Amino acid sequence: MNTLFARFLILALVAPLAAQAQTSEIEVTILPPPPDAQQMVAVSSLPRGMERTELLDGWQTEDGARIAAIRIALDEGWKTYWRSPGEAGIPPQFNFAESQNVTSVQVRWPRPVIFEQNGMRTVGYRDEVVLPIEITPIDPSQPVALAADLDFGICHDVCVPVSVEVTADLQGPGQMNEPTIMGALSSQPQITALPVLCEIEPISDGMRVTARIPLPAEAPEPLPVFELASTPVWVSEAVSHRDGDMLVAMAEFVPDAAAPFALDPHDLRITLLDGASAYEIDGCAD
Repeated sequence: MNTLFARFLILALVAPLAAQAQTSEIEVTILPPPPDAQQMVAVSSLPRGMERTELLDGWQTEDGARIAAIRIALDEGWKTYWRSPGEAGIPPQFNFAESQNVTSVQVRWPRPVIFEQNGMRTVGYRDEVVLPIEITPIDPSQPVALAADLDFGICHDVCVPVSVEVTADLQGPGQMNEPTIMGALSSQPQITALPVLCEIEPISDGMRVTARIPLPAEAPEPLPVFELASTPVWVSEAVSHRDGDMLVAMAEFVPDAAAPFALDPHDLRITLLDGASAYEIDGCAD
C-alpha cells in the first residue's frame, strides 16, 4: 500500500468518523457494450456503502487523445475524497502502469465540497463522483487497453478502504462530448493567475508555507486547500485570516521522512473553495 495512502488511512480509522473499518478487494471487468451505450461495470462483493463503479467511454479528440471517465456511485449519505482530502481523509491513488498503448493518463478532478463533522474538515464528494480521465496513447490509430488499479476510501459512520481494478479496451471515435463527462469537466476548479507571495520555512518534521493571496475585502472568505502538484505529502488543514485585501493562509507539509525537505514553490497548488465556486492557483510568485 502507498505510504501516503496508509498515513491518511490510519488517521481516518482512528477518527470518530471511522470507528471501525473493513477492507474489500474488487475486480472489475468492462464488457463490450451495445452500440451507443455506456460501458457498465458488473461488480460482485461490493463493500458496504458502495453502489457500483462504472467506466464511461467518451471520445477521441482531434489530436488523438482519448477522453473517458470513472464513475463511483455510493449509497445515500456516503462520501469519498478529493485528490487533497484533508488531514483525516483518505487520498485516492491511481496506478495505470499495466495499461497498453498508453503514454500518460491525467485525472481531471471536478469541484469538491467541504465536510465538517466532529471537529474535522475533509474535502470530497457525496453520493457520487464522475472523474474524467484524459489518455494519451502511444499510437492514436490503435485501441487503448486501459488497466487501472484504484485505491480510495468511502465513509459514513465507518470508513472503508476500497481497492478496485478497472480494465477496458477503448477504440473508435466514441460519443463526442458525452454529456456526463462534459458536465464533470465543466465543473473543474477555474485556473487563476493571482500573484501569490509565499514564505517557506522549515519545521521539525517538514515545511511550513504561509501564502498571501490577493482577495478583495468585499469578497467572501474561501477555504484554502494546499497541496504539492507532483509530490504527494501529508498536508495540514490550512489556517487563514484576512489582512485587508489579502487572504493570509498557512499549512504544514510533512513527508514520509518527517523532516525538512526542498519544497519547490512552483510546485505548490492552492485551491480556494467557496460554496459553488472553486479557483486553482498554481505556484508562488517569484
